Amino acid sequence: MIGRKVLLPVPPQRIISLVPSQTELLYVLGAADKIVGQTIFCVHPEIHFKDAAKVGGTKKIKYDVIHSLNPDLVICNKEENTEDIVNQLSERYPVWVSDIKNVDDACHMILSLGEIVDSLEKAESLVNQIRENFLKATYTKKRSCIYLIWKNPYMAAGTDTFIQQMLLQAGFNNLMPENSRYPELDIDEIMALNPEILLLSSEPYPFREKDILEFRNHLPSTKIIIVNGEFFSWYGSRLVNSQFYFNEIQALLNTAD
Repeated sequence: MIGRKVLLPVPPQRIISLVPSQTELLYVLGAADKIVGQTIFCVHPEIHFKDAAKVGGTKKIKYDVIHSLNPDLVICNKEENTEDIVNQLSERYPVWVSDIKNVDDACHMILSLGEIVDSLEKAESLVNQIRENFLKATYTKKRSCIYLIWKNPYMAAGTDTFIQQMLLQAGFNNLMPENSRYPELDIDEIMALNPEILLLSSEPYPFREKDILEFRNHLPSTKIIIVNGEFFSWYGSRLVNSQFYFNEIQALLNTAD
C-alpha cells in the first residue's frame, strides 16, 4: 500500500492489527480465528473486544506482548501508527502498512486484506456496496463547515485528510486551508471563519453537549452538532453505512433550517 514489499510465504494465521478500522474489517471478512492481538482502540466488533489480547494503543504499543503472541503478520497504517513502530516490528515480523487518503484507497485496501486472509469474495462484495451507496448522495448544496477532532487546543480536520473526503461526500465544504492536515485553531479564528455548521467529532476527543453550549455563546448563527467520528474517519467495512449516516445528518440540518 505504501511501496513496502511484504513477503508472506504462506497465508498468515496469527495476525496482529494496530489499526481499529482495519481490525473491524478483518472480523467482517471472517478472519476472527486469525486475529491474535489488537489495540485498546479496536472496539469493534464489540462481541470480540472483551476477550481479545490487547497490545497497547496505536502510538504506544507493548512490544513484549506482541512478541509473546508471535504474529506472522502485523497490520499498520501510515497515519495511525508511528514510523518507529513499523521499523521496530519489521525487524522481526512481516508488517503490512496502508496509506488511506480517499475512498479509492480504502477500497483497494479492503481488497488487499481480503486477498491476504483468503476472503476476496467478501471483500469485493463490501467494495461494491460502498461504491453503490456513495453514488446515492444527492445533496444540492454544500454547507460550509469546520470539523473539530480535539480540544485544548482546538484541532480541525484539514483538507489533506481522509476526513476531508468524507466531508465532501457528506455534503460539506471544509473551511480549512488547502493542503492542511490538522491545524490548530483558537476560538477567535473559528469565529472569524463563521462556519454554517460546526461538527464536533466523537473521537479522538469525545465532545459532549456542554461543548455545544460553550460554542453557542461565540457562534450564535452557526448550527453545532456532535457527529459520530467513526463514520468520517474509519476507512474499513464501516464505510458501508457511512452514506446512510451522512443522509441522517443532512436530514437533521434540513429540518433545522
